[in-house]
Amino acid sequence: MSSLLQQPWTTWLSQIAAILRMDLRKSFFARRGALVYLLALAPALLIVLHAMVDHHSGMDPASHVGEDTQIMAVIVQVYYIRFAVFFGCMGIFTWLLRGEIVEKTLHYYLLTPIRREVLAAGKFFSGAIAASAIFGGGIVLSFALMYGHIGAAGRAYVFDGAGLSQLGAYLLATVMACVGYGSVFFALSLVFKNPIVPAALLMGWETISGILPSLLQKLTITYYLKQLTPLDTPSTGLMALFTVVAQPLPKAVAVLGLLLLSAVVVACAGLGMRRMQISYSVD
Repeated sequence: MSSLLQQPWTTWLSQIAAILRMDLRKSFFARRGALVYLLALAPALLIVLHAMVDHHSGMDPASHVGEDTQIMAVIVQVYYIRFAVFFGCMGIFTWLLRGEIVEKTLHYYLLTPIRREVLAAGKFFSGAIAASAIFGGGIVLSFALMYGHIGAAGRAYVFDGAGLSQLGAYLLATVMACVGYGSVFFALSLVFKNPIVPAALLMGWETISGILPSLLQKLTITYYLKQLTPLDTPSTGLMALFTVVAQPLPKAVAVLGLLLLSAVVVACAGLGMRRMQISYSVD
């Protein structure tokens, strides 16, 4: 315990803060990030079209608050968490180190008096903050548009009903998805130059999580994210026949599990960076 207290935590935190200042600018304003923003904002565009159709059809939007609530749940749980955040994190986190190698700038970090584990932590935090802000902002915008076009009934549901609590749960699940998927892709970027094949395998594993035995479900990120969503989106069709209902976890345990998973993966990535050798001629 005394050895932990004697570590230069203040220096490490200041180094992480410096990495964040540099990398957040890259994550938010890089040209390659346009696709990530498109993934985050696509539902908002569809909701605008949905509101326009309701307006021109003459239907009373307040009559289907429940239906729009279910649509919002599907947008978050199926589109954002299982698709958009997954591929968005693949684009953000695999580029944190691989992009520095492609742009021939990683050696500047490695020449500074900074521990590789601290560098890994700073890079990971920058990706987690950027991904959470982008996709969290997309969810807030989609949520506001979904209930804003309903009018007084929508405002009543949000501020006097279950709306705000559902939004908070959606944001928590999204942040934890960014942390969980991000840590995995960050580690994979140290092992694979091309993340397509491991990403496809990971996507397949997460997709079939619902039909896996309950023990194996606990080895997927999707299982823990399900515990954080306020509304269920039951499987339909053939998948419903094979779905295995695993024992639910308290939300606090699900969050702690994802945080521990991410901490272990990022720590292993930091240890792996100790043996990292830069050779721009082969990348």
